[in-house]
Amino acid sequence: MAGIISYGAYIPKWRLSRDLIAKGLRGEKAIAGPDEDAVTMGVAAVLDCLNGVDRASIDGLFFASTSSPYKEKQISTIIAAAADLRRDIFTADFANSLRAGTAAMKAAADAVKAGSAKRVMVVASDCRLGAPDSPFEQVSGDGAAAFLIGEDDVSVSIEASHSIFNEMMDVWRTSEDIYVRFWEDRFIQTQGYLPVTGEAISGLMNKTKLGPKDFSKLVAYSHDPRRLAELARGLGFDPKAQLQDPLPDSMGNSGTAYPLMLLVAALEEAKAGDKLLLASYGNGSDAFALEVAEQIEKNRDHRGIKVHLESKRMVPDYTTYLKWRKMLPKGMVIDKLYYWTYPSAPPIYRERNRIYPLHGVKCKSCGKVQYPPQRVCVKCGSKDNFEEVRLSDKKGTLHSFATEFVSGQLLGTVNFEGGGRMWCNITDTAYEELKIGMPMEMSFREVIYDFGVHNYFWKAIPVRA
Repeated sequence: MAGIISYGAYIPKWRLSRDLIAKGLRGEKAIAGPDEDAVTMGVAAVLDCLNGVDRASIDGLFFASTSSPYKEKQISTIIAAAADLRRDIFTADFANSLRAGTAAMKAAADAVKAGSAKRVMVVASDCRLGAPDSPFEQVSGDGAAAFLIGEDDVSVSIEASHSIFNEMMDVWRTSEDIYVRFWEDRFIQTQGYLPVTGEAISGLMNKTKLGPKDFSKLVAYSHDPRRLAELARGLGFDPKAQLQDPLPDSMGNSGTAYPLMLLVAALEEAKAGDKLLLASYGNGSDAFALEVAEQIEKNRDHRGIKVHLESKRMVPDYTTYLKWRKMLPKGMVIDKLYYWTYPSAPPIYRERNRIYPLHGVKCKSCGKVQYPPQRVCVKCGSKDNFEEVRLSDKKGTLHSFATEFVSGQLLGTVNFEGGGRMWCNITDTAYEELKIGMPMEMSFREVIYDFGVHNYFWKAIPVRA
């Protein structure tokens, strides 16, 4: 039976106190840093999911988001390249709906059942914008989740699913819109969310002959925790004992990734034999009946939700958040000078192995690891005698660091475990917190956006846990 082999998640390190949005609001929400977007967060979630997994065993990668940085270009290929997966895998993007994540999961499970793939990676990631001073700005958050779907070594079996669609203008965004639009809240909840999600869940329980008491937890998307409790109560679940915490005050609503991130949080607490009911919402609803297997105990070594929530930094003020999201009117932001060269497609393609999976080279004669790739070994002098090695998943230590005097960017040299040294940008920290010898790891980030090109590369960050 198809199921979840491995899981992972990513929550940005940065948090915005809701009190900065409107005085008196409680809690905080996770926000992507200035060099993060749905792509970089998706890469981080996939790498968390891949811990302990043979990358060569993966036959496909599905990416789901409503906030892809490109309208015409596959994001799944960027993530597959950064994760250093095989080239002969099937990639696909799912978009335009908050249900895109669960739709990708269902498609992956169906592909595995049909035999067209043995293992498919599903990643959902969203970085949605609410207009300033809008309710959506208050509740939204950024994040990503990833699941490896297959039939062997399954930690969670997918017992059944049930889907319905519902054509309704409740939450939407056109290709010209920056911010999410939404109709009046009572209309969304009473005509859309409550009856539609309830219908999908009821349909699933009828199909499986299971009742609310058979499930350990209901893991469901919601705009509002009070409506989620109302949904659960109306279906016969005990909101106090059976509802997965929607994490509204620590993470926020992460859109397409939201139900899958909540599922990761539920799996971190689940034990063998637990039955979980997962439900999404967005122009309909997808509901899944899941059963946790004993294999789950061998699959705990992930950062998931817990570790990422514990590792955080607060944004100092609301203006910083607006600037990061490019929400200030033109002319109000005076950027420091940057001496960038514009991104060029041919060298990006030519150097794709050096850029996306961060491949260095290892000398076949003396074993010296070098980055960037060279033709002549700096240690033994042998020429064109190298093999490519992946450095993106290697931890390291900080050898030296400095601040670039014009832009204020942090730069440093990282010595990788097993060999190799790299001069790179440092992010998610402050100069005063850096120390020679501190543990570092690599994180896939956006370096620059110009000429319509999102230019990604790896930066060093202090190890989060």
